Amino acid sequence: MHSDNIRFWILISLITISGFSQGMLLPLIAIILEQNGISSSVNGLHATGIYLGILIASPFMEKPLRKFGFKPIILAGGLLVIISFSLFPFWQALWFWFMLRVTVGIGDQMLHFGIQTWITTTTPKEIRGRRVAYYGMFFGLGFAIGPVMTRFLEVHIALPFILSAILSALVWSLMLFVRNEMPEEGSQELHRANSVHRFVQTLKIAWVALLPGFAYGFLESALHSIFPVYGLRIGHNINLLSFIIPCFALGSLITQIPLGILSDRIGRRKTLLYILSGAMITFAAAAFFEQSALALFAAFTIAGMLVGSLYSLGMAFMTDMLPSSLLPSGNILISILFSIGSISGPFLSGLFLDLLPDASFFILIASMLFIVFLSILFAKQKPVS
Repeated sequence: MHSDNIRFWILISLITISGFSQGMLLPLIAIILEQNGISSSVNGLHATGIYLGILIASPFMEKPLRKFGFKPIILAGGLLVIISFSLFPFWQALWFWFMLRVTVGIGDQMLHFGIQTWITTTTPKEIRGRRVAYYGMFFGLGFAIGPVMTRFLEVHIALPFILSAILSALVWSLMLFVRNEMPEEGSQELHRANSVHRFVQTLKIAWVALLPGFAYGFLESALHSIFPVYGLRIGHNINLLSFIIPCFALGSLITQIPLGILSDRIGRRKTLLYILSGAMITFAAAAFFEQSALALFAAFTIAGMLVGSLYSLGMAFMTDMLPSSLLPSGNILISILFSIGSISGPFLSGLFLDLLPDASFFILIASMLFIVFLSILFAKQKPVS
């Protein structure tokens, strides 16, 4: 196997274990806090720790990457995650666990930023959509398997954390065999420019390609945190809802690779417009048939198949638009937009339900997708590479 392919699959295995640990952490801590009598509002606020960590770390990622290269950033990020997971069992204080969650967010952001930038800068345009789709699919696969670890709570509260730390360390050690590379610097003028200037340049060129990242963060967090509340309000039971919600992630696993290949053939913009319009129709239909459990199963699966790839397609779209020297800035901005979407999703959808108690939750989701659709449709930016 070619050394580039070996490196690619090692990076993909790291992304899988990152998705696995994140997918485990969210329900695991929610269950532990619930069993300890912590209120659901504090529980929800506690869950934002990982996204807060991503936001804190994002602005400081670019300079170390340009100075040290991809490998040290990924190794440092992975080590932070492993140490954090190892420390969870030692002390069950709420604030201590929140700080560990923030640290996991920082480590994950270093890991993702290094891997995203390495893959997007070294992949030829003609297979970029497929490669980035593998990134999205394997993260989603890990995220879907992660919650299974909550079953080990019955054995001992520390066991899921210890197993996750060991698995992460085993996969992390593969990076030691990968040769470091430095990101492309581009023009001297750009090299001398500070990070703020590079962020401004990136936004000018590719702002529209960052919106799918925001939309995916909004969707994922709103569907996981507020839809269960809404589902209970309209008369569905919690067991049924726990089966409906994973259909979105499972749907995305089915189509990540086909949509990536399709975007290589017909273009990222067209693919995004098709999937957004399909998802808008799906969620609008769900608003009319939300009393039917079967309709909700179908809606979540179809919507997952369509817009479960928003983040990876948005990343590939952004890579098409930017010169390679601006890709580190672009990957930071797409992470920031994803985090803002993840934090604002539960807040805005909760506010929507409070202010408009008779309106369907799915109308808000369809409206948000419609705004992103219009932005991509009318944006004048065209891919330049």
